[in-house]
Amino acid sequence: MAVAHKSVISFGLVAIPIAMYTATQDNDIRLNQLHKEDSERVRYKKTCAHCGKELASGDIVKGYEYDKDRYVVITDDEIEKIKTEKEKAIQILHFVRLNEISPVYYEKTYMAVPEPGGEKAFELLRSALMEEQKVAIGKTIIGTRDTLMAIIPREEGVLISTMFFQDEVKDLPKTYPKTEPQKAEMDMARLLINAMDTPFNPEEYHDEYQVKLRALIETKIAGREVTAPKQEGAGNVINLMDALKASVEKAKGQPENDKEPGAKKKPKKEKAMA
Repeated sequence: MAVAHKSVISFGLVAIPIAMYTATQDNDIRLNQLHKEDSERVRYKKTCAHCGKELASGDIVKGYEYDKDRYVVITDDEIEKIKTEKEKAIQILHFVRLNEISPVYYEKTYMAVPEPGGEKAFELLRSALMEEQKVAIGKTIIGTRDTLMAIIPREEGVLISTMFFQDEVKDLPKTYPKTEPQKAEMDMARLLINAMDTPFNPEEYHDEYQVKLRALIETKIAGREVTAPKQEGAGNVINLMDALKASVEKAKGQPENDKEPGAKKKPKKEKAMA
């Protein structure tokens, strides 16, 4: 696995060299754009707006438009020159509890691994964070932008999630017509939640749409007709309390290893982060 980024976690006066690896991957099936008449690929060419010349990667530089059609060229070397060694490191700013961070702030997750010589300090930081049930908030420069980060301890290692700044997060709708649930409805909702309570097991979840898309592609390759599956009926409209009761009965009627999502209840391997 290729290293996505190398840095140093600055923890007080302790410096921990790390390598960061991407923790996720995109498994989506990609569909190409084709010319409708002959099914040939649509290609995009980079050309100069002034002379019309087609450009290769080596012909392209970066620039900032400071006035209408007037640019100043900025090179990668010049960008690196303005970064200090302190800014290149991941400076831990403070520590918080995981549940204090809204999920809307998380952007991309990496797996952090200590570089040779940093193993002891790395494990000390991970263990201390686990013991205190905290995550570290840090900041560094990646590429051309300041990057906020959450350093999250796990039993098997450390995850680093890049985060959005406050001004990058849109205001979420804060108001909607709220009604006070009746006690019987609330009790039934709690009962349904408890009936469907199973440990989170990521192996149980799959992208079913991609499976169906793959089957569609194979059907087309084989020259067969694509047919739509039989649609399930919407059923009778019932009130909220009846829907809750029916849902609880359905959940209770499922065998323990057939509940969705999740299968058999398994002991948790990691300490719960409060």
